[in-house]
Amino acid sequence: MSDLPRKAVTRTAKLAALPLGFAGRATWGLGKRIVGESAEIVGRELQQRTAEQLFKVLGELKGGAMKFGQALSVFESALPEEVAGPYRAALTKLQEAAPPMPTRTVHAVLEERLGEDWQQLFLEFEEKPSAAASIGQVHRGVWHDGREVAVKVQYPGAGEALLSDLTQLSRFARLLGPLIPGMDIKPLITELRDRVSEELDYSLEAAAQQAHAEEFAGDPDVLVPEVVHQCEQVLITEWIDGIPLSEIIADGTQEQRDRAGQLLARFLFSGPARTGLLHADPHPGNFRLLPGGPDGDGDGDWRLGVLDFGTVDRLPEGLPASIGESLRMTLDGDAEAVYDHLRAEGFVRESIELDPVAVLDYLLPIIEPARVDAFTFTRGWMRGQAASIADPRSPAHQLGRQLNLPPSYLLIHRVTLSTIGVLCQLGATVRLRDELEAWLPGFVPEDPMDGTHETDGRDGTDGMDGMDGTDGTDGGEQAAAGA
Repeated sequence: MSDLPRKAVTRTAKLAALPLGFAGRATWGLGKRIVGESAEIVGRELQQRTAEQLFKVLGELKGGAMKFGQALSVFESALPEEVAGPYRAALTKLQEAAPPMPTRTVHAVLEERLGEDWQQLFLEFEEKPSAAASIGQVHRGVWHDGREVAVKVQYPGAGEALLSDLTQLSRFARLLGPLIPGMDIKPLITELRDRVSEELDYSLEAAAQQAHAEEFAGDPDVLVPEVVHQCEQVLITEWIDGIPLSEIIADGTQEQRDRAGQLLARFLFSGPARTGLLHADPHPGNFRLLPGGPDGDGDGDWRLGVLDFGTVDRLPEGLPASIGESLRMTLDGDAEAVYDHLRAEGFVRESIELDPVAVLDYLLPIIEPARVDAFTFTRGWMRGQAASIADPRSPAHQLGRQLNLPPSYLLIHRVTLSTIGVLCQLGATVRLRDELEAWLPGFVPEDPMDGTHETDGRDGTDGMDGMDGTDGTDGGEQAAAGA
């Protein structure tokens, strides 16, 4: 792979060949069965070949194809184990790397954007990229002031490629649907497409990252690298080391898994309260586990390093209080109050009448992690939730199809669902309720004695919107709606 394929016809041909490849392998599998091989062996081999082709093509094309693959990767936990096994290695590989851009292309971009003497800005610059993602790749270097830096260079033609890929992928979204049972793939692709221009603008990414870096400066739990320099197609930030979350998922200790899970929940859902921004790309490639201590000296617990602020949701008032309020009502078992609240917020359309008790019964299994002091997220639990919602015969499926996801909650929902997917991949035990009480507006009821509201607690610690009214409701809604 020598460069980013930019011609629409080339990219379209590669993507359009995927469904044909799926069909061809199905025919191959039938032939193997005819000559006497067992269904189990043939099925496993078929899944493996399909996974390898799918994610090889997505990784090579980068652009929207790889972005879609990364978005899918966090939902691996929802797949049945016999399907997930062959996919897991390919998905994890996609989270961390893709074929690199040629050195000559990197140099051309840097010369155009930083000037002919760009190399003098660096004491060191590694030609081999340390990471390659959907719209750019990262090189390690040493800035002229001695700071170690990450140099993010955008692929030429990335915008055109993103739009072309996502348009093409949407055309055969129904064929991709079986990858994640119970999930409607098309809205995911549409939402990714709607945010293309924002992600291509490195000035927006730099502003979002710097806002987080300043807010979390000296934080004992979270490290966000400072922005060093930014211009069109180039973003330079401080370098951070650490263990990629994908490696913790693969073979981390239980201590690392639990700590990473707690901090992931803490950062992603306290961020809006502290910065007015929601980090909206929580796949494992964007996180590192670092030795603790604000100075990186290794004293103390592990810290979470956070990368890539290209996609954020702007929430100047923090997460909507309606999320915490509906979650609290559900935990209290107040079916009528939950139903009235969901209707008022648009989760139940005016034209539809539902049984409040049935709605409560639908929500309770989904918000199970918020009902206990500590909850262990597992792939088995995630698969159980997905299977219940996806099964057309189940009451959860029937009810979920009648619920609605208001557009303003779409990105919050995706981030929440993605975060839960990563927590399940980690197998982390998380004290979710602690985070909800600290950071989620509306979750802690207002004190009738002095009129203080739960948001007062947001100044001190943090919390996760994880299994909130949005996730409990629309997590099922969107999945069920697509089944």
